[in-house]
Amino acid sequence: MNVSLKSKKRVVLPSRPSPPGVDRILEDVSGAEPDDPVFRVLPPPQQQQQQQQQEAGEAETTFRQCRRHADVTRQLQEVEALVTRQRDHLRAAGQRLERHVAEVKGGLC
Repeated sequence: MNVSLKSKKRVVLPSRPSPPGVDRILEDVSGAEPDDPVFRVLPPPQQQQQQQQQEAGEAETTFRQCRRHADVTRQLQEVEALVTRQRDHLRAAGQRLERHVAEVKGGLC
């Protein structure tokens, strides 16, 4: 079985053609018809520029929203820490108050 695999000849593929030069590409593009399928896929240069500006504006807007979100998150964390300290302070004050009330009630009886 392995003998048949080794006896097969290798097919030599033709070499690849060299890519076209810049001059040839520019010649092809300038000679193309306006209804060429390639030009239907790509937006016109003005529309491309407007699209890039719009995308840049969207990126800037997204960046500002992310920045604002990060700032608000940091502020919320600071407020959370402050509220936690105040809650702990109020609990301690409540416990002291309860002890004082118990002492006063105990002293009256």
